[in-house]
Amino acid sequence: MSQTVLDAGPAACGWSDQCWTLVRIAEIVRRRFGVEYTLAGLDLLLHRIGWSVQVPSRKAAERDEAKIAAWKDEH
Repeated sequence: MSQTVLDAGPAACGWSDQCWTLVRIAEIVRRRFGVEYTLAGLDLLLHRIGWSVQVPSRKAAERDEAKIAAWKDEH
């Protein structure tokens, strides 16, 4: 996987929300190189080139805890 592709960001590959996911990266790898990886295998490869899971440092201001709790109860 070329780090240049990842550095270009998801928008360069057609996703406008600027959020890389393992599923999206797996799709790019499949399209560009014709290779399929499990998500766990892809995660290992990404760690080898210095990429890791990023978690937001804060919660969105618009977050509605009551709606989130209701959704969790339904699912």
